Amino acid sequence: MVSIAVCDDELLECLKISARIRSLMEEMGISCCVERFGSGEELLKALERFDIIFLDILMAGMNGMETAKRCRELAFEKTLIFFTSSRSYVWDAYDVEAFHYLVKPVEDEKLKTVLRRAVKREQCACGDYIVVSRERQRRKIFLDSVWYFEIKGRQIDVHQEKGVFTYYEQIGLLEKQLEGKGFFRCHKSYLINLKHVEVYNRQEAILENGERIIIARRRYEAFCQAILASMKENGGIL
Repeated sequence: MVSIAVCDDELLECLKISARIRSLMEEMGISCCVERFGSGEELLKALERFDIIFLDILMAGMNGMETAKRCRELAFEKTLIFFTSSRSYVWDAYDVEAFHYLVKPVEDEKLKTVLRRAVKREQCACGDYIVVSRERQRRKIFLDSVWYFEIKGRQIDVHQEKGVFTYYEQIGLLEKQLEGKGFFRCHKSYLINLKHVEVYNRQEAILENGERIIIARRRYEAFCQAILASMKENGGIL
């Protein structure tokens, strides 16, 4: 699922753009979640959740260009698209590596083309990752390198090939970040990377590194469905 944010301080305009994006993505058969934000400050608090961000520039408070610069400073490397009535900031858009600069009004066919290209760009990204925070620093976690996430209250232990990294986060937010990215919560304490499961039975999954992860009895059937879907998607079965 593609996660999209639309940021515009004019409520009606924000609603209209969001609805158009949702409708066009549905036409293309692409599953998506579209969330609306009325200010750059509000968007920055939820930045990690999104693959694609549509930004108006002429906003009160922190304008769209300032918001985009802050996004990049916070290690947001995904797709930024300006959707604005002003042509004045076209050259500034290069400084924040904007994917596209759309000047309102934009026809549906043009918007659909940009959406299709943006989705393709995200799908072809060299490595999927999430951004986490610890001790006022932000860090990328590349998901292919993760064996599993272990939940201990609000503490998350990230078990990777190179060791264990610990940070503090709500499990609900982590699950949302990992939605559609090949992870499954097989037990209240574990989110495992299905790509790294080598063998499994009703009690446990054995990963490629030999670690054994408990599978809760009530989650076994859903686990089987998830891992078969993962194998099919990644070429394991036809």
